[in-house]
Amino acid sequence: MSGQRLPAAPPITVDGVRAGYGRIEVLHGIDLQVPAGSIFALLGPNGAGKSTLLKVIGGHVRATAGEVHLGDLPVGGRSVEHLARLGLCTVPEGRGVFPNLTVRENLRIWTYSARIPLGEVEERTYTAFHRLADRRQQAAGTLSGGEQQMLALSRALVSDPSVLLVDELSMGLAPLVVAELYEMVGELAARGMTVLLVEQFVTTALAVATRAAIMTNGRITAEGSPSEMAEAALSAYLAS
Repeated sequence: MSGQRLPAAPPITVDGVRAGYGRIEVLHGIDLQVPAGSIFALLGPNGAGKSTLLKVIGGHVRATAGEVHLGDLPVGGRSVEHLARLGLCTVPEGRGVFPNLTVRENLRIWTYSARIPLGEVEERTYTAFHRLADRRQQAAGTLSGGEQQMLALSRALVSDPSVLLVDELSMGLAPLVVAELYEMVGELAARGMTVLLVEQFVTTALAVATRAAIMTNGRITAEGSPSEMAEAALSAYLAS
């Protein structure tokens, strides 16, 4: 499948995954099914293992046991770059932009993976995020936190991935900015993507999610509809 792409909005299947860092195991046998075309919210307190699971799915951390599939494609052993070419896009915690490059230079980098002209990349980005157009010559590291997240999300706008992984999109941002960003996530999902997002802020995530799960201490402890998970998440946070 090296010259192909993932099918539009494939399901994500996590089967018995264990993973960690050195001798410290963080994920203790995770089973999770993210339905095709869904916006799936993975909730839980700090240290639950949410970001580690996202890194396993995205190819950044190798599982020590178990398997992850994107549709029929096994993730294990594939590089981050290979998965990106196949149609997986990650918006990491901490924004994931090049702070010393201008907005326009960051967008130019997106063209290498998307293989579309810079002009089209800019048009898509500035149409979705008008304020970035006024900052195209500004270093990304000098943007506000919300603007940096907009720039990071523009990678998904440009590459039209089949799978979008989003880690803590709302971290440190004002509620109005978060609402704007999650509105864009909803629009991206409507284009035909499977979206898995990690969030600490329950209300924010469940407002856009079609399905959700709670993770605590490296294990999935509950899964269901957004309304079902709202109360379960409160209990998980209070117990942490």
